[in-house]
Amino acid sequence: MRTLLRILTWLGLALVAVIIILACYVYVTWDRIWDAPLPDLHASTDPAAIERGEYLVFGPAACVECHTASSDVFERYAETGEPPPLGGGFEFPAAPLGVIYSANITPDRETGIGRYSDAQIARMLRYAVKPNGRASIRPLMPFGDMSDEDIVAILSFLRVQAPVRNAVPDAQWTLVGKVIKSLAPTFKPRSDADIHPPKTSPPAQATRERGEYLARSLGNCSGCHSPLNQLTFSVNGPEFSGGMPVQPRGIPGVDRSLWFQPPNLTPLPGSALMRFPDRDTFVARFQKGGRKY
Repeated sequence: MRTLLRILTWLGLALVAVIIILACYVYVTWDRIWDAPLPDLHASTDPAAIERGEYLVFGPAACVECHTASSDVFERYAETGEPPPLGGGFEFPAAPLGVIYSANITPDRETGIGRYSDAQIARMLRYAVKPNGRASIRPLMPFGDMSDEDIVAILSFLRVQAPVRNAVPDAQWTLVGKVIKSLAPTFKPRSDADIHPPKTSPPAQATRERGEYLARSLGNCSGCHSPLNQLTFSVNGPEFSGGMPVQPRGIPGVDRSLWFQPPNLTPLPGSALMRFPDRDTFVARFQKGGRKY
């Protein structure tokens, strides 16, 4: 009996020591400052670059989906096509991690990106490091392999928007969120070993190279259409094989009991991709099909 008590005592002390070490590690690292390179990329005044940036922000890069004020604002844009201001503040509850708010990406000098350099914004897109040196959530902005050309285009458009004064709250992390943020790789910046960004984008032609660039480096199809770990946002299954169920938006007329699961986009027999009979039908789904969910 004494031997058993002695063993249990040592196990208890070991557990306490592990908890103390973990707590110290989380305290020091959960919101640490990272040293990531500042890309030598700068906004252009070229009208073609600005136009290209506007297309990316409101099109394939989907910045507009998060950097509006609320889901209502985005829904109005989806219905009318009239671009909303990108003043941020969209609240994303991410239980049990906490609550995240999208940033103000208009050129306001006090609450938006007007207080940051082009290189700081480019670093955010490429390395997932904010202007204050803290890490973002990599999967939410998966632009590590976005080309220099497209980053410059986005910078060029963001700089010429009308500034919007909107002070966005800091993210609110729970204890669980701080632990996950300290330990999960997806909450740490990208390194040069993680990314291989090209200088220019693949030509806008119907090629596999162009399609892969759109799906992985610009449009983030994988972010919705792949199974994700709900705590770490890391892909935990075959890429493009179908995502986790998505809670319906709280807008009038929506049945809140029906959740949508992004479908399988791989060439598996019976997948959503293989149900398209031909190329024209697939293209028409994007250009004319509208929103289904």
